[in-house]
Amino acid sequence: MIPPLPDMILEPLIRAALTEDLGTNGDITTRTVIPAGIRYQAAIRAREAGVASGMQLAALAFRLIDPALRFDALCPDGTVFEAGETLARIEGEAASILSAERVALNFAGRLSGIATMTAAFVAETRGTGARITCTRKTTPGLRLVEKQAVLHGGGFSHRVSLSDAILIKDNHIAAAGGIRPVLQAVKARASHMMRVEIEVDRLDQLAEVLDEGGADVVLLDNMDTATLRQAVAMADGSVVLEASGNMRLERIAEVAATGVGYISVGALTHSARTLDLGLDF
Repeated sequence: MIPPLPDMILEPLIRAALTEDLGTNGDITTRTVIPAGIRYQAAIRAREAGVASGMQLAALAFRLIDPALRFDALCPDGTVFEAGETLARIEGEAASILSAERVALNFAGRLSGIATMTAAFVAETRGTGARITCTRKTTPGLRLVEKQAVLHGGGFSHRVSLSDAILIKDNHIAAAGGIRPVLQAVKARASHMMRVEIEVDRLDQLAEVLDEGGADVVLLDNMDTATLRQAVAMADGSVVLEASGNMRLERIAEVAATGVGYISVGALTHSARTLDLGLDF
């Protein structure tokens, strides 16, 4: 089970979303047609099968609208569920439930979609040592929770921010004058506590990295499966290898079988479909 993030980190996201939804006058429909004091029990139900994520955020949305609401997660984050299953129950004033409904479902549907897609990719790696990891191709402002959703689906997180690790991409190499200069700069200037990854797209570049040293991880970008196998043989366990670039679901099993340690998939966060969840009274 993935530990939840502290509520205080997530609250600003939920507050911003609620403020956007409530506008300047609040939920005028609910205020107009729902008498005060009417109580209901509502349920978040899945219209399709998937993996739960965003339940913590949904609970926060209801609680910030009305601390007296009771939210019971029947399928906590990371739980696999079937179509028609009840994911959570909410009890309290009907007006409060209705005012928080859309924000709660937006987060839960979006993040459950990411977790569900991640689980499908992870399933393709069974029997290998490869791990599925996400990238920084995330929705601005939502990176932390989208990466948490990847964890709920059984994946792993790459860098959360530019400050987490040194990742030398092709443009860094071009601007710095080549692979050896960038690795020499890293060895001269980087902290001994900082992990270093460098991107290559040809085997001769990989050979240069292995000869120079200084990298902990090598990102093998847009290589075909046969070339990935050669790269694994060349590295022979001396560095961690990560395959990247156009990693479609139907290709994951053969890439995982090459022996790479990680497969990074930007689609997990930039192309996941929002899962169909609904709130029923």
